[in-house]
Amino acid sequence: MTERDINIEGEETLDEALVEETAKEAADEEVKSEEVKNEEAEAAEEEKDPLEKAQEQIEELKTQLLYKVAEFENYRKRTLKERAELILNGGEKVITAILPIIDDMERAIENGAKTDDPEVLREGMTLIHQKFMKTLESQGVSKIDTKDADFDTDVHEAVAMVPGMGEDKKGKVIDCLQEGYKLNDKVIRHAKVAVGQ
Repeated sequence: MTERDINIEGEETLDEALVEETAKEAADEEVKSEEVKNEEAEAAEEEKDPLEKAQEQIEELKTQLLYKVAEFENYRKRTLKERAELILNGGEKVITAILPIIDDMERAIENGAKTDDPEVLREGMTLIHQKFMKTLESQGVSKIDTKDADFDTDVHEAVAMVPGMGEDKKGKVIDCLQEGYKLNDKVIRHAKVAVGQ
């Protein structure tokens, strides 16, 4: 091999390295250029995207709102219908429970016309009253206790104040003038009482 051959081979090696290096730089430039273009496109997309995203969200929320409004309206109508049915037919259970007592009273009236014995009539009325009270208790109705009770404005209504009953009767129920009743622990009629002063 001559000196010239060595130089030519070296130049060829240098040329190949230079070509490779230039190709690499061009590829890098191209990648960078694409990245810059992508970033610019993303930036442009981001600039108009928030508005589009907001509009899409608004449309989605409008649709959800319409569904919720329709659902609520159906619920409201169903509740009103159920409430109307309860008002119309809510007393059915109580009336069904009272009907046998009405039958007993009618029989007592018929039998009362056949007898002149007041004791028989009194006994019949007492039995009907007991049956009626048991029926009311089964429906959740209970009497308000007034015997020797402390006066309580939540369940009692004072219609008279009785003076001179002594210190031990002060603020106590002396007499019940009209019974009071509760329905499932709710006062439906206050007991009218006389209170010691």
